[in-house]
Order: sequence, then structure tokens, then C-alpha cells
Amino acid sequence: MCGIAGLFDIKGSRPYDPALLRRMIAAIAHRGPDGAGVHLEPGVALGHRRLAIIDIAGGAQPMETRDGALTVVFNGEIYNFHELRAELEDKGARFETRSDTEVLLHGWRAWREVLFSKLQGQFAFALWDQNEQTLVLGRDHFGKKPLHYQVSPDGTLAFASEIKALLTLPQADRALDAQAVEDFFTYGYVPDPKTIYRSIRKLPAGHYLLARRGRPPEIRRYWSLLETAPASGTVTPELLVETLAAAVKRRLVSDVPLGALLSGGVDSSAVVALMALQAGRPIDTFSIAFGDRDFDETSYARAVAERYATHHDVRRVSADDFEMMRRLPEIHDEPFGDVSAIPTFAVCAQARRSVTVAMSGDGGDEALAGYRRHAFHCVGERVRAHVAPSVRARLLGPLADIYPRGAWLPRPLRAKTTLRELSLDSASAYARMSSALPEEARAALLTTDFRKALGGYDAGDVVRTAFNADAPLDPLQRAQYADIMTYLPGDILTKVDRASMANSLEVRSPMLDPQFVAMAFWLPPALKLSRASGGKAILKRAMEPYLPRDLLYRPKQGFSAPIARWFRGPLRQAILSLADSPHLRDCGMIDTGRVRKMAIEHVEGFQDHSKALWLTWVFDAFLAHNAASGAQAANDQREEDPSPSDREIATRPAASSTLV
Repeated sequence: MCGIAGLFDIKGSRPYDPALLRRMIAAIAHRGPDGAGVHLEPGVALGHRRLAIIDIAGGAQPMETRDGALTVVFNGEIYNFHELRAELEDKGARFETRSDTEVLLHGWRAWREVLFSKLQGQFAFALWDQNEQTLVLGRDHFGKKPLHYQVSPDGTLAFASEIKALLTLPQADRALDAQAVEDFFTYGYVPDPKTIYRSIRKLPAGHYLLARRGRPPEIRRYWSLLETAPASGTVTPELLVETLAAAVKRRLVSDVPLGALLSGGVDSSAVVALMALQAGRPIDTFSIAFGDRDFDETSYARAVAERYATHHDVRRVSADDFEMMRRLPEIHDEPFGDVSAIPTFAVCAQARRSVTVAMSGDGGDEALAGYRRHAFHCVGERVRAHVAPSVRARLLGPLADIYPRGAWLPRPLRAKTTLRELSLDSASAYARMSSALPEEARAALLTTDFRKALGGYDAGDVVRTAFNADAPLDPLQRAQYADIMTYLPGDILTKVDRASMANSLEVRSPMLDPQFVAMAFWLPPALKLSRASGGKAILKRAMEPYLPRDLLYRPKQGFSAPIARWFRGPLRQAILSLADSPHLRDCGMIDTGRVRKMAIEHVEGFQDHSKALWLTWVFDAFLAHNAASGAQAANDQREEDPSPSDREIATRPAASSTLV
């Protein structure tokens, strides 16, 4: 796993000063502590930071073909590179290394864009085709590896694994995207393709970007889950396990130590079991423990570790681990409100002390309908099928308005929430169900002026658009597809990538193997969701020979942190002083009076405002970090003695909000 960055002159062939590129890759050095490399030619600058996993001696980047016509910088792993290499050698390709990276060079030469349909793995790469004067940016099927880009008015296309590398450029525009701010307070993350900055975008998962010299860049989709075919014949539990085991086996290839992150949930436990059975040696597993028993799954993780004789390591996390919380803005470069980022960072730091690569169970909930909201959605759909929309809107909406709050109750008993969702159409209900803060909570928290500046923008459209995809999907698949297109890349995979790469750790996700996801996604609803088993019914049945029954069939717990209790305990004073932040006061987006009222109500136990307060805390921390890093970047640029090319770039106008 690595970090990549670069610059491309769309309009001509201006030389880029090496200092620009060195600053960019220095900003993401944590992604690749094992080496750095650059490629420079007129109008093109490619940079790379390497975390050596495969072909440690021969896989340095940037990597070129022997004739110098093709150059690539690559972040990720291609799991089927042995098969692709054999196919390319049959076509006459001559390989110089044992690295999976080289497959991209010869694959592009042989197949051009068809290469993307052949790749199995997690990847983000930039490939320069000198003969065609074309830069190609590509991102994997589900967005496991990040790729950000911006196009400046002067014709410079800049790209990088992380936003922080783009912010080192003199033409960096730090103006915030108001819609992205609204998205963050809606979902707790900034969904693709937006970033918090209006001039920077994410390349969507399953897409590639073609930048030809003299032409506007084009973004094209190369893969869609909706275009995959259901498995032929009956999918049995045994076939599902066989497919998952094959995905695990493909991800065992490594020239460095490899272990697994073991939460004690169904998905990570299944991966560990299948990994241990194929590894041929005792594997290393890593877990996080909380003092709060409601959030602690270590007893289940320990049972799996003992069953498969793993070398098991447990780390305890508490509210005293403030360093992890303070580092979130630095790690994510934009506000990121998933509380599980804290234990995820902790378990990655723990694993990196022993291994360089770790398996995880990410993707199982999306592929096999494992989230609680999937079950709630299906119940709601049965109600909608029997009650006319006009009746639901006229009766249930007003009831929701007057019904008292019961946020402390289990979700099925929160009548106010249930009535509100049932009053809405299917897509709007699922968008609300997927939200961190509902519309009325955002309206109270965000200022009137900010809301007006949005010009009617509705963040619910992010989920509604995916939910309403033009495809013959059943109600459960619509919910799953919405998660796969929004929550998975925007939250889950972003969290894991930043937490792991901040610790120079590669994480591999067998349950996000495209073949496994397609098989699972197209299963009939009853095989994924049942009253007896809950979500992931077929996987639980399939893993009965491999895992304890009480682990498989216990209520879903999730991998999170007890933030509501922390705010009433060791973080009480910090949350009470949040409204006094000058960054919140000066940004003009947050009603600090409302923040103060929520903080008092929460710490005194009158209401649970932990979600709103946590998102506000995260946003404030981001604003503080953005201000400090912007000031530092400006100071660094003033202190430098710029070369002529540096001066020329520094005088260009700031990047606008015009996007590709």
C-alpha cells in the first residue's frame, strides 16, 4: 500500500518544479515509509511513497516500461496479478520485476481501458501514456483506495491519495463547499464525489479519468454492481463459504507479515476462521477492548482466537486516549464523524507493531444486509404496501410531530422516529434512516443564513438517487445498493484507509471481493434477512461449522465507542465549553447558542444529544486544523526562495469551484 500524487498540464507541456512534487509526497509519507520516487518530464510530474508488500527489492515506483513510453504510480494490490501476468506474457510482454504494479503497464499497452474490467484488487493509480499524451487515473470497484483531484484554471490537473497533498500547492483553494458541510451534518461524512473543499473532488469508485493533452478531462465508469449477473443455479451456504474462502486465499499473497483485525463480530470472525484454515501457520489477530461492557466484544474475539490458536493481542481504549481524538482532522483532512474511527485507529496502530498487512471483515453488512436499518426498512415497506401514501402523509406525519421523543429507547420503540419514516416515501425514509442527524435537528443546529445559502439543496438526494437506481431491484436490494454507493466508500472504507495508512498498515477486505459481493447482493431477500437469524442469515448458517453459535446469533453490536457516556463523564467540561470555540463562532454556520443548550441538556442527562455534539466537536476540530495548516502552508511558501517556475505558479489565480 502506498501514496501517490502528481501534476499534469492539460493545456501544454510546462515543466513543474520538483519542489512542488516533493512537498506533495512528503505530506503523505505515512502511506509509504519504505521509499519515495518521482518522475518528471515536460508537463508531467508523478510522485510515489512506498509501503513495500510484494517484490520488496524490485517493486520501486514510479515504474516505467523498458522503452519509457508508459509510467505508473500505484497504490494498492492486484490480487490476480499472477494470472494477468501469464496472459500478458502469452501476448509477448516481457516483465522486469515480480511486482503486481508492472501488470498495469503491460496491461494498459495490451488492453487499454479493458484493463480495468480484468483487475481484481484494491487500487488507485495514475498512468502516463507518453505516446498518447494521456494521463489515466483509476480507482477500484468499491473505493477501497482513495484518489482526489482538482483542476485549476491554468490547466493543471493535480491528484493525490489524500487531500493534504493537494493543499501543499500554491494554488490550493481552501474555500469550503457549503453542500458538503450540509452533507457532513446529515450523514457524518462527506459523500463521494465531493470533499469539504469546493475545488477538490474524489474520483468515484468503479471509475477512471482520462486526461488527454488539449482536451477536457473525461470521467468514465468501468464497473457497476447493477450490471453483474446473479449466480447461475442455487447459492447454498457451502458455495458462499467456498467463494469467500477463495477471496481470502487471493489476499494471502504477501512478502511481509500478515494478520487480521478481529472485532468479535460475524464478519471479522468468519474471515479469521477461513484465513487460519488456509494460512498454514498460526496467524496474528488484534482486538480492541472498552471498559464499557455495552461496547466490548473481546470475549467473542477471544473465543475465535482460542479456537484457531491465533497469536491474539488485545488493547484497551478509554476516554483518556485523547491523542486519537485530536488526530482525527489531521488524518482525514475533512470532517469525519464516525465515532468508530477512534477504535479503528487504535486497532490499526496495535496491529502495525507486529504486521504490515491485516485482513478485515469490512463489506459484509453491505453485501449481506447486516445493518439493523435493513430490517427496519423491510418492515416499513410492508406497511407502505398496505397503506396509501396520502393516508400515511396526512395521518402519520402529524402524529410524528406531536409524539414525544424517546431517544433512549430501542429503535423499534421510538414511535416518533417510526411514524416519521412511515409517513415518507421509501427512498426518503431510507435517506432519513441513514442519516446521523435528521432534517429538524440540522435546522436547529445550523444557522438560518447558512441554510439560506444552500439555495434549496437537499442532502437527502445523495441516498435517494442511489436508492432509486433504474434497475429491477427488490426493496432490500435498494437499501443495500444505496449503502454500497454512499456509506461504504464515504464512511466505512474512508475510515479504514485513513486509520490504517496513518499507521503504515495495509488492510485487505475479502468480503469486498467483487465476485463475493455480486453473489451475495443478488440473493433472494429471505436468504439474507430472516426473523430467526436477522441479517446475513445465509452467512451465519454457512459459518456454523466454523464459529460458536452464540457468536453467530447474538444481537449485532457494532464497532463503536461510548461517546454519549464520555460526554457525561471525563469529557464533560470539554463539551460544555464547545460553544465558546472561536472557530464555530466565526464560521457563521453553527448556532452556538443551540450548541450550549444541547451540551447542558446532555451532560445533565435530560436528553441524548451525543450525535449532534460529536459532529459539532468534529467540525470545530476540522476548522481549527484547517486554519492552522493553512497558515503554516502560507508561511512555508513565504519562507521559500521560489524558483522561476514556483513564482509563475504562485501568481496564478486561486482554483475556482468549476469541476470536471
